[in-house]
Amino acid sequence: MDHHGTDFHRSSNSLDSDSKSSSLNSKHGMDTIVANENGFTYLSGENMQDRKSDVSYICPYSGPAIGTLTITNYRLHFRSQPASDKDPVIVVDCPLGAVSRIEKVGGASSRDMRNLRFAHKQENHSRRTVFEKLQLYAFPRANDGQLFAFNYREKFAEDGWTVYEPVAELRRMGVNSANNDTWRITRLNEGYEICDSYPSVWAVPKTAKDDLLKQVAAFRSRNRLPVLCWIHPKSLATITRCSQPLVGVGGKRSEADETYINLIMEANAQSDKLSIIDARPSANAIANKAKGGGYESEDAYKNVELTFLDIHNIHVMRESLRKLKEICFPANDDHKWLSAVESTLWLKHIKCILGGAVRIVDRIENMRMSVVVHCSDGWDRTSQLTALSMLLLDPYYRTLKGFQVLIEKEWLSFGHKFEQRIGHGDNHHSDADRSPVFLQFIDCVWQISKQFPHALEFNEYFLITILDHLYSCRFGTFLYNTERERVSNDLKNRTVSLWSFINSSHEEYRNPLYGGLSNYLSSMPVQTVLRPVVSMRHIRLWKGLYCRWNPSMRQQDPIYQRTRELLALQAELMKQLEDCRTERVLN
Repeated sequence: MDHHGTDFHRSSNSLDSDSKSSSLNSKHGMDTIVANENGFTYLSGENMQDRKSDVSYICPYSGPAIGTLTITNYRLHFRSQPASDKDPVIVVDCPLGAVSRIEKVGGASSRDMRNLRFAHKQENHSRRTVFEKLQLYAFPRANDGQLFAFNYREKFAEDGWTVYEPVAELRRMGVNSANNDTWRITRLNEGYEICDSYPSVWAVPKTAKDDLLKQVAAFRSRNRLPVLCWIHPKSLATITRCSQPLVGVGGKRSEADETYINLIMEANAQSDKLSIIDARPSANAIANKAKGGGYESEDAYKNVELTFLDIHNIHVMRESLRKLKEICFPANDDHKWLSAVESTLWLKHIKCILGGAVRIVDRIENMRMSVVVHCSDGWDRTSQLTALSMLLLDPYYRTLKGFQVLIEKEWLSFGHKFEQRIGHGDNHHSDADRSPVFLQFIDCVWQISKQFPHALEFNEYFLITILDHLYSCRFGTFLYNTERERVSNDLKNRTVSLWSFINSSHEEYRNPLYGGLSNYLSSMPVQTVLRPVVSMRHIRLWKGLYCRWNPSMRQQDPIYQRTRELLALQAELMKQLEDCRTERVLN
C-alpha cells in the first residue's frame, strides 16, 4: 500500500472555525459548510470534479484523520469520518485559487499560511486523477482554462461594480467646485493611449494643457505622470501620485516635467514649497539611474524638498512573508516566538510603510504643503502610501463604502498589478513578480484599527474577507493588472463584484464601536485626522490573520458573535434615543 501526500500552498482566511476545522463562510468570505452528503453547499456555477473516500488528512496538530476529499471547479473540501461520536469532525475547505503549489509526495501549500497534506491508497492510479484535477482547477491559466469568477453566477441585491464612479468621487473632494477651481477633470486617457496602466479619468492642475501632459508622461516611467489622488477641503493641499522621472545616469532634464511639478505646487496657495516623497531607499533610487530611471534633483526642481522613505522592494517583502509563514504554521516553538517574529522583519516593514503615510499626513495637515508620491513605477509602494495617508486624512474612507472606493481608486484604477503580484490561476509559485504589497496595506489598516478602535466603520472580519477573496478567484474585483484590461475583458458583465457580496450582508462587517461621521452623542468627537503612533511598541503581529490556522494561537472568545450582539444592542439603544427625542418634541 503506497501512501503519498499532496502539498498545497494556499491562502484563505476565516476566524469562524473551531480548533479542528477551517471554513470559508459564504457570509464571511468563505463558503458555508452544511451537513449534506457532500458536507458543503455548492455555489452558483460550482460543480464536482472528483471525489475520493478513504483519504487521510495529515493534520500537523492532531495527526491523521480519514475522510472524504471532494474537488470542485472552485474548492478542495475534506470532511473527516470520526470513528466514534466523541471524535470531532475535521473540515478543510479551501478555494483552489488560494493554492500556490501542489506536489505529489509532500503536500500542498496555500497562500493563507497553511500547508495541507493528504494521503490515500494507490489503487488503479486513483491518486493521479486527484492530482490532475487539482492542477487543472487551481491553475486554470496554465491549462487553457478560465478562473472560477467567470462561472460564478450568484445574484445580489446591490451591484458592487457601481460603488466607485471616478467623476463623482472627484466632485466629492471638491474638484471643479466654486471654492476649488485650481484643478480640472480630464478624459485625455479615455482610450488608455497616454498611459495604459492609468485610469481613463484624471484630475490635473487647471493650467496644465493637454500637450504639456503628454510631454510629462513621456518623461515618467511607464508614462505614469503626476495626477491627483486627494485634495484637502480647506487648505487645498494635494496628494498626487506618479512614477520615477527618466533622468538616467546623465541626469537628463525635462522642462515640461519641471513646469508641471511647479503647477502642482502653485495650485495650493497655502505653501510655496512642494514635498516629493520617494518611497524607495535612496541607494535603490540611485541604482535606478543606471536603468534610465532615478529621482528629482533639487537643483532642477525649484522649491521642492525630496524625502526617501527607505521602504524595500517587492522581493524583500516576499522573502519577509515567507519567513513569517514558516513560524506561524505549523511551527509551535513558544520559547523563541518573539525573536522568531522579529527575525522575519515583517513588523519592521509594516512600521516603515505606516511611518511613510504619517509623514505625508504631517506635510498635508500641519505644513499645508502639497505632496507628490512615487516609487519606481508607482503601482506598489505608491499605492500603499497614497491609500493609507488618505485613510488617515479623510473620514469618508473609513466607512464601509468609502474604503471600497479607496481600494477601487488607489489600487485597481491606478494599476496595481494584482494578477502578477498574486499570480491568479498560474502555477509559477516562485515567480519573482509575486509580492504581498496589498496584504501589507491591509495589515497597516488593521494596525490603525487597533490604535483607533472607534475610527473605522468596518471590523477585522471585513479586512480578512477582502484578503481571502483577493486569492479565491470567486469574484472579478481583483482580476487582471489594469483598468484597461478589466474593461476590455468586460468584467462588469462577466463576473460578480466582491462589493456586491459584502454589501448584501454589511452587518457582518460593521464595527460596533464606530464613532461615525457625525456622532449622535457629542461626548465623543469624531477625529478628522488620525495620527497613529509609529513605534515598534505599538506595531503588533496580526495573529487573527497569520496565526488563525494554528489552534494554540486562536482567539478563545467567539468574537464575531459578540460583535453581532453589540451591534444589535447599539441599534436598540439608538432606537430608544430617537423615541425619547420624538417624545420630547411632541411634548
